[in-house]
Amino acid sequence: MNPTQQQLENYAALAVRTGVNVQKGQTVVLMTPIVAAPLARLIAAKAYEAGAKHVQVEYNDEELTRIKYKMAPEEAFGEYPMWRAKAWEGYVEQGAAFITIYSPNPELLNGVDSNRVATATKAASTALSGYRGALMNHSNAWTLISYATPEWAAKVFPDVSPEEAVQKLWERIIEATRIGLENPIQAWSEHNAKLLQVVELLNGKRYRQLRYQAPGTDLTIDLPEGHIWLGGAKANAKGVLFNPNLPTEEVFTMPHKDGVNGTVRSTKPLNYNGQVIDGFSLTFKDGKVTEYSAEQGYEALSHLVGTDEGAAKLGEVALVPHNSPISNSNVIFFNTLYDENASCHLALGQAYPVNLAGGTAMSPEELLAHGANRSLVHEDFMIGSAEMNIDGITQDGSAEPIFRSGNWAI
Repeated sequence: MNPTQQQLENYAALAVRTGVNVQKGQTVVLMTPIVAAPLARLIAAKAYEAGAKHVQVEYNDEELTRIKYKMAPEEAFGEYPMWRAKAWEGYVEQGAAFITIYSPNPELLNGVDSNRVATATKAASTALSGYRGALMNHSNAWTLISYATPEWAAKVFPDVSPEEAVQKLWERIIEATRIGLENPIQAWSEHNAKLLQVVELLNGKRYRQLRYQAPGTDLTIDLPEGHIWLGGAKANAKGVLFNPNLPTEEVFTMPHKDGVNGTVRSTKPLNYNGQVIDGFSLTFKDGKVTEYSAEQGYEALSHLVGTDEGAAKLGEVALVPHNSPISNSNVIFFNTLYDENASCHLALGQAYPVNLAGGTAMSPEELLAHGANRSLVHEDFMIGSAEMNIDGITQDGSAEPIFRSGNWAI
């Protein structure tokens, strides 16, 4: 079913209140596809009701993006308008909150030269590094939500009519975000409290290493001294709680950039900038990818890993039980916001400084010295399954079960 007006109102309120927790006098920046305009308008109204001073809406049109990739001259892709980058940094400096409606078409760039995509991605990542760094430092509140679009729905449910596909996708979004409940904000408060219990348990363990075993996966990941597990609601630089992802089922921390060894195999497709990468494996030695393969999207994977030196190392390790709401839907969403919250996952690229004690106050050089990875990219990919076993290695070297058969064992 498509969402009712009340459910859309709930969704907008959830993004504003729980997602970024808008404060009085704050600027809100909303990035949205044109098709999601009905929700964008509701979010703007809810933000003003919460006390926002300005709501700046940035619309995007994927079809225009595809037209540019197909028709623009080569030199266009190495440029990013610096006035836009400065605008984003200006929003950061004034303490803005950022809401993104993230609903990409997984097949948008089929048939587009992957070199063009890689060049444009690197140019944008370089220009926006200050803005993205602030968000990864949790200096500002930010959140991602999704909206069912015909293109996305057709990829997720290809065997039904376009109308039914959108309806089925909305059903999954309504369930995952809890906006069909009488009080979604209260439900999210309770869910965040449960995630916090797991976070506190893992932080008390102070594991020095994680060991993964599953079909195609035999991997060890060292955890740096002072690593911090996070999950659910976080606090920004002003102490305001916000939820970066709606939905979320993960708890996550920082791996040591030089302490990853072995092989890991993906268990879900990855939609990377409009190109699907699937059936891929990565082999690590002393933190760095030394070999990789993919059944689909090898060129895109090659561009991702080769973005810069840090793109071939890990910046995040996240745990999600197989027995969880999004996973139990048995749907592959081709949308990382949803798929990563149905599966244990890792991320290539930049680490979150918030996952290290004192990390937000460290210089880039100090973060590197403590084992934090640095890169222009941060790309999550899914590795969890019902056959995943994970052990935590304690400070004295003994092994404790964390996951057995895909679910919590602690």
